Amino acid sequence: MKTIFLRKSVVLLPGLVTFAVLSCVFSAHAQTVDTANTQQLTDSSIITSPVLTPIPGTVTTSSTALIPQPVEVNTQPSNVLEVAQSDVVNVGRRTRGGRSYIGVGANVGLSGGDTSLGDGNFAVLSKVGLTNAFSIRPSAIFGDNTTILIPVTYDFSLQQDEFTAPLPIAPYVGVGAAINTGDNSQVAFLVSGGIDVPLNAQFTATASVNAGFFDQTDVGLLIGVGYNFSGF
Repeated sequence: MKTIFLRKSVVLLPGLVTFAVLSCVFSAHAQTVDTANTQQLTDSSIITSPVLTPIPGTVTTSSTALIPQPVEVNTQPSNVLEVAQSDVVNVGRRTRGGRSYIGVGANVGLSGGDTSLGDGNFAVLSKVGLTNAFSIRPSAIFGDNTTILIPVTYDFSLQQDEFTAPLPIAPYVGVGAAINTGDNSQVAFLVSGGIDVPLNAQFTATASVNAGFFDQTDVGLLIGVGYNFSGF
């Protein structure tokens, strides 16, 4: 019986040895494959995540220069600001029709005659800019009874576009009040229209037709020259 058992042990021993050897071989091979795969993955990570190293003398070597800087966006166009500034009331300012002025002139009566507006008389005239488009043009016509004209006018500019120079004339139209002083003082509705012609940086020529609706409508042509001035 023992002999049979020993024989079986002898027969099984080579198989066990062979199995042990193969197990060691497979284990070593598996470790080698895992090491190789790990090394490949590490190399792949290094390749897919390159680090850019600036070369002195060719690109900026400061790290702050490589960081994208925020871009400031201008959300308010400049033309909006210009329009807003043009609507600001500034007494005595320049308008698009020219500078403010004060001067002297003469009135030529065209119709009527109940007031100085309808007669030929000496006059003092002026233009006072309010905004880019509006101005007030007080004037006084001297005679037997002084007539005061206070029209608020809308000033035009004959400039066709921003690439051409404006024409050297500036028309205007407006309405206001005509005041006839004296014993029989009256206040009447006034309609006025005319043109300004800049002569140079100091002087402006002007001509206007004024109609005062008194008991009888008086119409006069006012012509004069004004001295330009800036705001008060």
